[in-house]
Amino acid sequence: MAQAVDRRSRRRTLPRRANGQEYRGINVLMLWMEAAEKGYRSAFWFTYKQAQEVGGQVRKGEKSATVVKYGTFDREDESSGEERKVPYLRAYRVFNADQIEGLPEQYHGKPAEGPRDLGTEADPALVAFFAATGIEIRTSDEPQAYYSPAEDFIHMPPIGTFYSAAGYFSTLAHEATHATGHSSRLDRFTRFADRKALAFEELVAELGNAFLCARLGLVPDFDQSAAYLQSWLRALADDKRLIFKAASEAQKAADFLFSTATEDRAAA
Repeated sequence: MAQAVDRRSRRRTLPRRANGQEYRGINVLMLWMEAAEKGYRSAFWFTYKQAQEVGGQVRKGEKSATVVKYGTFDREDESSGEERKVPYLRAYRVFNADQIEGLPEQYHGKPAEGPRDLGTEADPALVAFFAATGIEIRTSDEPQAYYSPAEDFIHMPPIGTFYSAAGYFSTLAHEATHATGHSSRLDRFTRFADRKALAFEELVAELGNAFLCARLGLVPDFDQSAAYLQSWLRALADDKRLIFKAASEAQKAADFLFSTATEDRAAA
C-alpha cells in the first residue's frame, strides 16, 4: 500500500563534532535518537575535554551519549614483514551543546522551526534532485512503492495518495537507496547475497532514507523508523552488529545519490 504516514516534522540537521565536522554512519542515527528523546536543539556534540577547551562546563548530573570511531591502522605482519590494514572500533562519550554551560552562542540551536508541510503538491527542487540521480521513476495508480532490481526502476504511487509531499519524498528516498544496490551503481546486491540479504537490505534502505532526508531537509518519522529497524533486526536473529555494517552501506548509498545528483545538475 502507498505510504499512509504523515512524516511532517521539524527540520533536523546532521549532528556535528565540536570542530563542525559532520558525523557519519551509525553515529548519525544514534545522536538523532538521543537528541529526539532529550529534546536537544543544538547540532553540536563535545567530549568533556573539548567543552572545557572552549570555555564550557558540562552541567552536573548530565548524562553522556555514546558514539563510535571506526577505521584501520597499519601494522607490520611478523611473518612476512609486510604492512597490513587492521580494523578497530572504539567507543567514546559526548555531550550535546545544550548540556554545557558557557559555550559560545554559535554552538547553540535556534528555537525549533515549525513543521515543513509540503502538502500534496510536488516540491520542484526535490523532483529535480531525484531526477538528477538518473534512476528511472515510474508512476501509476498501483498503490505500492517499490524498486524493481530486475528492470532497474522505482515505482511510486501518485503524490496525491500520500498524506504529505514529505512522506512521498521520504518513501522515494527509501526506494532510491535500494536502487543504489544495482550492479551499475554500488553493486551491493552481489556483495550481500546470503539468506539474510533481504533483511539486511531493508536496514540499509531505511538508514539511507534517514541520511539522505537529512541532507535534503526532510526528517523521517523517528517512531516509524525505529519500529521498522527493530523488526528487521529480529529477522536477522537479533545480530545487532549488522546494523553497523548496514549503516556503513547506507552512508555510501546516500553519498552516491547526493554526489550523482549534484554532479548532474552542475553539468546541466
